[in-house]
Amino acid sequence: MALLQVNFFAQTLKREVNFNVLLPIDTFELNDQKSEERPMKSLYLLHGYSGNHMDWICGTKIQELSNKYKIAVFMPSGENCFYLDDTDMGALYGEFIGKELVEITRKMFHLSNKREDTYIGGLSMGGYGAIRNGLKYAENYSRIIALSSALIIKNIAGIPVDFKDPIADYKYYRRVFGDLNQLIGSDRDPEALINDLKKRNSAIPKIYMACGTEDFLLKENRDLINFLVSENVEHTYVEDSGSHDWDFWNKYIEKGIDWAISER
Repeated sequence: MALLQVNFFAQTLKREVNFNVLLPIDTFELNDQKSEERPMKSLYLLHGYSGNHMDWICGTKIQELSNKYKIAVFMPSGENCFYLDDTDMGALYGEFIGKELVEITRKMFHLSNKREDTYIGGLSMGGYGAIRNGLKYAENYSRIIALSSALIIKNIAGIPVDFKDPIADYKYYRRVFGDLNQLIGSDRDPEALINDLKKRNSAIPKIYMACGTEDFLLKENRDLINFLVSENVEHTYVEDSGSHDWDFWNKYIEKGIDWAISER
């Protein structure tokens, strides 16, 4: 198993960034080396609110899973932006996750460039980011793994300027999500993105979602599942005893990867 940290200048963020990389050691090849191994499948794995690119390595057995499933795993930092584009700051986190990171890693490593071999996943804020960007950039991703997803847009749509919850206030949500009165139906709304893909007859990534029965985001996850069912969108959903914590995510990231690798 190879664990690397890559630093490069991201055009979408207009600055130097870093991300962690896990590569099965027996399939590790730089782009200019020859390999008889088939190109690796890849998983772009997103952390939650207040986290960073180290979270998955420190909190789960993702290194073991990368080696077990022979899959390259890329873990960037999302900096509490919900993996959305901040056009005012010129920090396009959505485009970074959905497009630039995929392109740069395919140039650097011996990865498959096929959509069916490319997956995105995450937990909490990163679960939302995986769903949103997996759908927004559906031409790049064929599978979405979303654990305890922070699907909060219906909660914050149209909130007043004096709004404040245990996580943040109106100013934060306005900055991250844009005009909150226009949030529903925008490209930050997973339901709207699915409707758009269907309208254009474009392939919708298959979705795996899991949430703990004691998780404070359970209702929000059930609401999206109800929408997927109503729209006949292919998905797998699991509820299990558990809360919003690493015990649950460590258990279900393996199940999610196994589903992604096996599902055809």
